[in-house]
Amino acid sequence: MILTAHQPVYLPWLGLFHKISLADIFVYFDQVQYLPKDWMNRNEIKTATGPSWLTVPVLKKGHRERKTSEIEINNEIDWRKKHLKTIKNNYCKSPFFEKYIPFFEEIYSKTWLKLTDLNEYMLKWFLNELDIKTKFLKASDYEFKGSKSGLVLDMCKKLKTDLYIFGKMGRDYANINEFENEGVKIIFQDYKHPTYKQLFGKFIPNLSIIDLLFNCGENSAEILISGNISKDIIQDTIRTE
Repeated sequence: MILTAHQPVYLPWLGLFHKISLADIFVYFDQVQYLPKDWMNRNEIKTATGPSWLTVPVLKKGHRERKTSEIEINNEIDWRKKHLKTIKNNYCKSPFFEKYIPFFEEIYSKTWLKLTDLNEYMLKWFLNELDIKTKFLKASDYEFKGSKSGLVLDMCKKLKTDLYIFGKMGRDYANINEFENEGVKIIFQDYKHPTYKQLFGKFIPNLSIIDLLFNCGENSAEILISGNISKDIIQDTIRTE
């Protein structure tokens, strides 16, 4: 069984969806410590003047000591209206604007209390649109123990994992020997970002998945995995080693 995991992210980039598509099970890690100025509550889209942040404001009292599942959105700020307006203004001329904008109108018409609930709802919708069938689990439904590499290994053992997929930054903290001793193979994703036709001139990589969807529609899934390792190759690795 192939496993991967990631903390909640607002409007994720393409690389996360590629990583999820490689796995049999994805764990939505809503129990990690909240990281301010990270990707948990913000991401970038493309505008006529370049990349622009969309940031969900959170209540900051004690937020550095809280798990992501405990982080509350600051709804005293009218962020939903701003985000919807920014998306509409910058993607209204994209080929697939009419196909996807109703979802964002729905999302931003609701009052969201917890950041993790908003991110989970959107992530599941993106996965469905990209036809990624990976099983979705939440860390908060389990009792994984440890920190960093040890936490990942405990998760792998409890979910009976054959192979775990780390992101590129996993090389900075993964204890490879501990995984090998437990019979768990690991690989590190090295995502090669594709290019595709965007609005507003020169191509800009590493934006939110919504940039790809609005510009490429039903071709988005094929584009985001192009030039990258496939699940079939990973499965062959498990069988032959």
